[in-house]
Amino acid sequence: MSKTYTRLTEDERYQIYEGVTEKRSHREIAIQINKHHSTVSNEVKRNTGLRGYRPKQAQEKAEWRDRTKPRYRKLTADVPRLITENITNEWSPDQIKGRLRTEGFPMVCATTIYGFIQQNKALGGGLYKHLRHRKPYKKRTGSAETRGQIIGRISIDERPSVVDKKVRIGDWEADTVIGKGHKGVLVTLAERVSKKTLIAHVPSKHAEVVKDAIITLLKSEKAHLHTITFDNGKEFAYHAKLKKALGADNYFAHTYCSWERGLNENHNGLIRQYLPKGMALDKITAKEIRVIQNKLNNRPRKLLDYKTPNEVYDAMRLAA
Repeated sequence: MSKTYTRLTEDERYQIYEGVTEKRSHREIAIQINKHHSTVSNEVKRNTGLRGYRPKQAQEKAEWRDRTKPRYRKLTADVPRLITENITNEWSPDQIKGRLRTEGFPMVCATTIYGFIQQNKALGGGLYKHLRHRKPYKKRTGSAETRGQIIGRISIDERPSVVDKKVRIGDWEADTVIGKGHKGVLVTLAERVSKKTLIAHVPSKHAEVVKDAIITLLKSEKAHLHTITFDNGKEFAYHAKLKKALGADNYFAHTYCSWERGLNENHNGLIRQYLPKGMALDKITAKEIRVIQNKLNNRPRKLLDYKTPNEVYDAMRLAA
């Protein structure tokens, strides 16, 4: 007789009851109902009480266990589609995992997603090309400050403590990204709470050009704008004009303390996913910049409980 592990029916439980009452062995009962003897043994052991084996109660308990056991959604055709769609938007496997779980796919994990990508690669697909690759960080050694002093700069030490508490939107960090051979410049802004990114393409690092780009990026956010924190680049020398135009208080990080603007530095790394180092930026179009900005702002972030920067920023702006 082949071993059979299908679940017992109510009729089979009554046959077990008759066999137990007649004091037949579990093996004999198993042969009668075409089940493995261990199935019968486990059934009798699980459902024998002070009044012996009772088939009606055993059936009711089995039905209750079936109704209350955890149920997990299988990988349907939707999951590979969602993985493919979001990987091509440069979401990381962890971001996809977190977002899918919020949408009712609790069994999807990052390992499953990586496995799907590797399988796709083995079949000649290109999903792996959208995975983020980071080069090792090279620590900058200390050296004498060679850049000129910025007139009227206010140290980050004087920045209000509420900025570090991250309880409001409107505190931004600013930086620039330079193309190969100093061809083309990006002005980048990162909002500290929502992680929202704003990007502008400018022809040079001249302070007047950078100042105008920042005003253009933030003028629609003046009602919710509080502070902007810069590094010590001379491109931010017109900070006083920025304050006059936008009403925001401006602060400068300490020299060679990039961690004081860690979010902005991190976001520049994310931008380099699309515009790698060693690439000239003078031919980048405004449309390409908008695409990159939209992808970053609509990508779920673990720090935001897998909400997107746009979702968090818009919600906090409405609540303000």
